[in-house]
Formats: sequence, C-alpha cells, structure tokens
Amino acid sequence: MRKNAFTQAFVIAGLLASTPLAQAASNLVFCSEGSPAGFDPGLYTTGTDFDASAETIFNRLTQFERGGTAVIPGLAEKWDIAADGLSYTFHLRPGVKFHSTDYFTPSRTFNADDVLFTFGRMLDKDHAFRKAYPSEFPYFTDMGMDSNIATLEKLDELTVRFTLNEVDAAFIQNLAMSFASIHSAEYAGQLLEAGKPAEINQKPIGTGPFVFSRYQKDSQIRFKGNQAYWNPDEVKIDNLIFAINTDASVRMQKLRAGECHVTLFPRPADLEALAKDPNIQMPSQPGFNAGYIAYNVRHKPFDQLAVRQALDMALNKQAIIDAVYQSAGQLAVNGMPPTQWSYNDSIKDAAYDPQQAKELLKAAGVAEGTEITLWAMPVQRPYNPNAKLMAEMLQADWGKIGLKVKIVSYEWGEYLKRTKAGEHDAMLIGWSGDNGDPDNWLGTLYGCDAVDGNNFSKWCDADYDKLIKAAKRTTDVAERTALYQQAQVLLKREVPITPIAHSTVYQPMRTSVKDFKISPFALNAFYGVSVE
Repeated sequence: MRKNAFTQAFVIAGLLASTPLAQAASNLVFCSEGSPAGFDPGLYTTGTDFDASAETIFNRLTQFERGGTAVIPGLAEKWDIAADGLSYTFHLRPGVKFHSTDYFTPSRTFNADDVLFTFGRMLDKDHAFRKAYPSEFPYFTDMGMDSNIATLEKLDELTVRFTLNEVDAAFIQNLAMSFASIHSAEYAGQLLEAGKPAEINQKPIGTGPFVFSRYQKDSQIRFKGNQAYWNPDEVKIDNLIFAINTDASVRMQKLRAGECHVTLFPRPADLEALAKDPNIQMPSQPGFNAGYIAYNVRHKPFDQLAVRQALDMALNKQAIIDAVYQSAGQLAVNGMPPTQWSYNDSIKDAAYDPQQAKELLKAAGVAEGTEITLWAMPVQRPYNPNAKLMAEMLQADWGKIGLKVKIVSYEWGEYLKRTKAGEHDAMLIGWSGDNGDPDNWLGTLYGCDAVDGNNFSKWCDADYDKLIKAAKRTTDVAERTALYQQAQVLLKREVPITPIAHSTVYQPMRTSVKDFKISPFALNAFYGVSVE
C-alpha cells in the first residue's frame, strides 16, 4: 500500500474507532475517487464535484427520481407551462429550511428570493455577487440557458416565472440537473457584506439532506444528516463521510476490509473477486455514458478533416476495448449511447485501416515524425476505467502511421481547466448523461455554445448547430428524433471526436447498505439510503 493509502486507512479507522462498522447503523463511509474543486455546483461539470455538493447539500426546483430519469417535484411542488411553451411558473414548497451551521443561521425559510439569486448571478455578469466573486457557469452557458432565459420574475414569495426567448423542450429536465442547485440569498448577502463571497464555494449552505461539516483535501469530507429536512423519511444517516482515494485497488481493499460501505469505479480486473465476496453486493446496469477522443480543431494539423479521419481509422478500437474495458465495455460508434432515444443506429464506423491512414496524413502534408500531444485523464470514470493504458495503446497505434505521440496528464481539476482552454492536441474524455435528453449530448458536448466549455474539440459547425437548435425548439418527439439523427450523421462525417466505448456501470457496496440506487447519470446520492 502506498503511503497516502496507509494514511487514509488510519484516518478512516480513527473516524470509526468508537463504533465497529457493522454496528454503525447511522454512519456511512463512501470511498470516493477524488477531491472536489469546490462546493458551488453551478461552477462545475464533473460528478466528483456534484457528489460532494449537489447530491448532498443542495436541492433543485425539480429533481430526478432516485435511480431514474423521470422528473419529479423538488423545491417546486408543481409548475405550469404556458401553451406556447415559452413561460414556466413554479409554485415553491413552503416551510423548507436552509441549513444552520456554526457559520450561518437562517432567519427565514426558502422563498422566491433564493431562486432569483441563484439564477440571477448566472444570467447577469454585472450581478453584485458575481462581480465580488468572479465566476463562470459552464453548464448554464454550454446549454445556452444564459441567452434563452429572457426574464425571471418573482410573482409572490412562493411563485416564480421563467420566460424563454425560444422553446426549450428539455427545460424542466435541465432545472433538475446539479448545476441548478438553489442557494440561500440571505447567506450570499451575509457573505457579501462581510467581504467574503468566495466562501459560498468553501462553506456551502443549502436545503439538502446533508449538512456540510468539514473538508480536508485529498483525505475526507464530513456531512451530518439534516434533521430539519423537508422530506425527513429520506434522511437515514447521521454521519456521511467521503473518504477520498484516487487508487481503485486501494478503494476495493477498503471495501472488502469493511473500512467503507460504498465505493465506485472498480477496475475490470477486480470484478470477479468482488462478485465472489459474500460481504459485497455489486449491482450493475448498462452505462448511460460514452468515452471518446476529442481532437482540438483549433490546432494544426487537426483543423484538417483528412487528419482527423486518419487518426480515427488508425486506432484499433476493439483491441482497446478488450484491454481497457475487458468484459465491461461496448464498442461506441456515435457520440452518445444507444440507450439514448433518437440514437441513429444506421451510422457505421470507418474500417480499421492503418495504411489508408498513412496515405491520408501524407496527402494532408503531415510529415512522418510529427509530434502531437495526447492528454490522458488522471482519474477513473465510468466511461474510461484506465485512461493511462488507453493512451499508451493510442500512442502505439498512431506511432505506426508515423506520428510521435507525447502523453500528457495533470491533476483532474487542472486537466479540465487546461483542456477547456484548448491546450491539448487530442485528449481522452467522456460523458455520463445528465438528464435523459439528447441535447445533453449533442448540444452540451459538440454544439457551438459549448466551445469554451465541454466541447473539448472546439468544433463549431453551422449546419450541425442549426439542426440541434431546431430540435430543442420543438416538443414533438418524432421531429426531434429526425433532427438529432441528422445531426449525428454530420458529427460522424466531420470527426471532431472518435467514440471509443460505452461501459457497464458496477457499484460495489457492503451487503449492509440498503436501498442505494445506481444513478443513470453516474452520480452518488445517499438520501433514502440506510446501513444495517
């Protein structure tokens, strides 16, 4: 065991020293894989950040049912949609309490002012709080919500209305996503007055099932069950502890030793041993995800279609799937999984043809020995269990067609920051769906609005963008499906990405854990969960 793993084992042992794990009915330890960049969900796009904030500390106006994609009421008890599809009126849940901590005591319950603050600072770059704490909101802008929300009004203390410039067929689903978590306007005002607005991202206040207690980077996050939660039946844990360890093998050792109750992202090589352990349960489901390579079209020679085609046909995709995913991966053809409605199953992959790839590079003027960078993720994700191995295999494949490939990696937060800034040539990345709508893939990942966010290829195609925006402006499912299927044809033809695989999601946990639901969105929520 490495030094940091030994240290963390000591920490968890200390946390539970007074109560044996088997008897700690109100404590749950989650072996997570990374440190969150912060606790303000609107600022981030990754599951690591959302698990530690949106899924624990916060609520949203609408929310997804546990383990499913259906939208149900959250902080809004109900909503009305205008006949023209351009306005949404939300009737807010009365009596919902914000968290009381040693750094904030609310004087009132949740109301319309909190909704106005939450979305106001995302909409208005001159918002007083945003100017005091300069922030960008990548999900909000990648999905075009900043330009599509025309007005947000407070009709009374418990009623708000959003008016849109154009119909957005996925608007209700979008508001259930993690980035739309509702903040306390009163707490924000207190921070602003004290000159400490950045603390909204370090000392969070929400209405969610767990109250933030403390955080030690790369070690642990502690939460307490919210005894004043508006749905008390869902809070069955007194203490929730995130024990952070980036090493998958160490996480599995801790799970089997009883040092944590739930973990995630097992290595394919560990699946058989975990399945045989009588103290471990390992539910699984087809992954609503896609792992892919993004080519930065702003860098030469990736601005040439022929170069992207060459890289695409030079990689031995099946060999990568066999080695990296083993029995837990399905070959990917499109930029979203076949479990997503509107998937175009008529599209086929280009044939594996290294010789043709070499000829394409030569015709494009790319000299043999040209050096490119391939960025490899430093963390495991459901869509990529071993980015380092995948990068090494790509390095070998592209080496065979005359390219000199340099593998680059950084800490996860830095990796995302630098690749969103466009420092990479090619990169390994992926996505787990967030709301069950095709736009969450085809718009959020490959649309023009997302070029400075989750569109890591920096590809903006006017014809493609016209199709996906037209699809958002109609609620007719058949019409949307036809438009999205056309968009997938363009995406495949222009090769801003090479899809690699969709992986099966396995969620190892102790048999003492009850009613944990695997999220189709690769999030980990512990409300409604108990430990025997």
